[in-house]
Amino acid sequence: MTRIFSGVKPTGHLTLGNYLGAMRRWADVDQYRADALFCVVDLHALTVEHDPARVRRLSRQAATLLLAVGLDPERCTVFVQSQVDEHARLSYLMECTASDGEMRRMIQYKEKAASEQARGGSVRLSLLTYPALMAADILAYGTHEVPVGEDQAQHLELTRDLAVRFNQRYGATFVVPKATHPEVAARVMDLQEPTSKMGKSHGRTAGIVYLLDEPEVVRKKVMRAVTDAGRDVVYDRAERPGVANLLDVLAACVGGDPERLAAEYDSYGALKKDVAEAVVELLRPVRARHAELAADTAYVDGVLRAGAERARGMARPRVDAAYRAVGLLG
Repeated sequence: MTRIFSGVKPTGHLTLGNYLGAMRRWADVDQYRADALFCVVDLHALTVEHDPARVRRLSRQAATLLLAVGLDPERCTVFVQSQVDEHARLSYLMECTASDGEMRRMIQYKEKAASEQARGGSVRLSLLTYPALMAADILAYGTHEVPVGEDQAQHLELTRDLAVRFNQRYGATFVVPKATHPEVAARVMDLQEPTSKMGKSHGRTAGIVYLLDEPEVVRKKVMRAVTDAGRDVVYDRAERPGVANLLDVLAACVGGDPERLAAEYDSYGALKKDVAEAVVELLRPVRARHAELAADTAYVDGVLRAGAERARGMARPRVDAAYRAVGLLG
């Protein structure tokens, strides 16, 4: 059976972009068609300056939201990365397989390192090496498919390269995974900066719709979304990124084609109003289910414990084999 692995990083509150770009597909499609693992990748949150209590809080919130959007622990494996030691064990082997040049070519490293330096902070070594941990996350489970957005495509290519290189050097050990991309709204953009992704760790939040935002907050953010010059509603990502983003969100919420939806509107105001209501209705059951789960911490803890045990059982034989393959006593 096809095996899928994907994860969310607890560096901020999960957003509409996370849901439309990935989480909804995990719940509606992936957990039914494959042996799927979904992970809160909390170790990745340590690559930059962080508040330990906040990472812990956001990790629990992310895990609860994975369940709230419809992931069924009877159908898939939901767990927290740091509770499965095999991720860290295999990460070192991936560091020993990768080259310094490969790591330094990662676009996200260049961008995040420049941002840290601009703030006067030091750049942690883990920011450079975390693609090796990401490769370990994927390869430990014999993953066939990784649902990723465009921003992670380079990291997945590195993962594929490392799997091939390891297999060539030490013998067939890892499955070489491939990326899968959702068809609609794979990349929801910031409502205030429609040429930038709606990221959960951005400093400015006016253009970011969070999954737990109250309905009135959602409406306000959408109604204040940046649009473009002109008054006609046209779907053109290059020339009209603001309107195109709103149409993409609407299409993802209600189903349909963004270009066809554009023809139904003669004003930006009417489009924004419908987008706002569509988003509010989309998130209503997620918020309600999250509230129920957040009140039942024993259930969530039990799901995560069981998920980690199941994940450990899947990963350990392959990681042990990799250790033996490179010459360690194991």
